Amino acid sequence: MGTLYLVPTPIGHLKDITFRAVEVLNQVDLILAEDTRTSGKLLKHYQIKTPMQSHHMHNEHKIMDRLIARLASGDDIAVISDAGTPAISDPGFLLTRAAVAASIRVECLPGATAFVPALVNSGLPSDRFIFEGFLPVKKGRQTRIQSLIEEERTMIFYESPHKLIKTLEQFVLHFGPDRPASISRELSKLHEETLRGSCQELLQHFQEHNPKGEFVIVVAGATGRKNIASA
Repeated sequence: MGTLYLVPTPIGHLKDITFRAVEVLNQVDLILAEDTRTSGKLLKHYQIKTPMQSHHMHNEHKIMDRLIARLASGDDIAVISDAGTPAISDPGFLLTRAAVAASIRVECLPGATAFVPALVNSGLPSDRFIFEGFLPVKKGRQTRIQSLIEEERTMIFYESPHKLIKTLEQFVLHFGPDRPASISRELSKLHEETLRGSCQELLQHFQEHNPKGEFVIVVAGATGRKNIASA
């Protein structure tokens, strides 16, 4: 039996990869990459010459059986996404579940993921939190937000630039304009930025400044409504 490795990759700064991750990527028989063009730049930077194959939401079902067969025959396979930890709002879960069902060893390396630094530097309670990832695109979006109105733990969301204002408008509507929140964008990159304030203040900021980059939104729970200084 081989081993399936889930290997986190940098979310921005190329140096945010562990020595062990580079070692594993060099030693496995195959690397499954969400986008081989994006991952190719990382592998070239670290002179990793392991064969690479596309593995994304559009083909993961089709190639699942072949990958499980390779693992069962003794090949070691690493899964990487474009950035961060596989299976966290990225491909990786389905293959992991299939490997576990087939009694194949699965090992996830510690490493980069966007929501942890966003939560820690938000200034909001981090002892108890929930990770919601991306909200539904259309159907079920409002229902999901409404279900979180009384959530007492700190809430973490991922959002794209073209949906950010809409999401903040819905947060103002359902969580209230004064609910404390924090927004981090371009974490570990040149233009990294974290803004803190109320949902209304953050909405107003991005109505006046065109959203750019990828965003992590951290929202205080229903009982964590103490004011925080806006950035």
